[in-house]
Amino acid sequence: MDTHLTDRLDSVVARIAYLAGNHARVGYRVWPPASGRTPESPPKQHYDTRIYDCRPVSEKLDFDDVGFVVRKHESAVADFYDEELVRAKYLPEVERFLREATGAAAVFAFDHNVRSAKGAAEGRAGVRAPVDMAHNDYTESSGPRRIREILESRSRLDLAGRRAELVNVWRPIRGPVEDIPLTICAAASTSPGDFVDTDIQHFGEDDLVNPRHVGQIYSVRHNPAHRWFYVSKMRADEVLVFKCWGSARDGRARYTAHTGFVNPTAPADAIPRESIEVRTAVIYS
Repeated sequence: MDTHLTDRLDSVVARIAYLAGNHARVGYRVWPPASGRTPESPPKQHYDTRIYDCRPVSEKLDFDDVGFVVRKHESAVADFYDEELVRAKYLPEVERFLREATGAAAVFAFDHNVRSAKGAAEGRAGVRAPVDMAHNDYTESSGPRRIREILESRSRLDLAGRRAELVNVWRPIRGPVEDIPLTICAAASTSPGDFVDTDIQHFGEDDLVNPRHVGQIYSVRHNPAHRWFYVSKMRADEVLVFKCWGSARDGRARYTAHTGFVNPTAPADAIPRESIEVRTAVIYS
């Protein structure tokens, strides 16, 4: 994003949690809310950070430059807490939306999560609290591995070897979102050394011994060059689309650090954030 555009944007100064210390590798364990266990996470350090409201320039955002875009998207799904409904109706909606938005040859929506601080505190099954640490969902190792796993599961290994991206689609369940918006760091403002391999284990409701999913993400070290953005007062008919891994090494965006943050300008009676995020594999021709 051009500096002259950024300088014209409104902003807030809020605390962003980064990885503390000089660790070469860290770990993470995510327990289901109903277990009552506290998640085991890497050490964090908060930094006061300027976060720009990109709503006024949302139409000028370039997916391959900053790594994210804002789009309007109406959904026919009325209850995003209904797991079966989301899988049957919303995931195909997201696949169609991304095919049209990116011109991809194929899109596979393979996972989703619902986040609500209130719902997580109540132990509501399948609901997690908003994330409070800068991270990226995949690494140089886990990104290509995840693509291959998805293609194998869909019997589409004929698409292997094509340019691929792991793309998340984030939307409010209710709006406007004011208290804990999602913020994304412009890809061009990050450096490879900012990202730290982080082993992560997700445990399901029915088994607290053997993880349901083992993967790897990036934690993020603080860098004053980072330029963070959010969309003020996001509505339920809007989505943030952002890259978490890309196979192309031609200069286009490949990763976007992101996290929730406590908005210091949110009114006391702000609607508590509720959101749904869908993870997808996007395969190009």
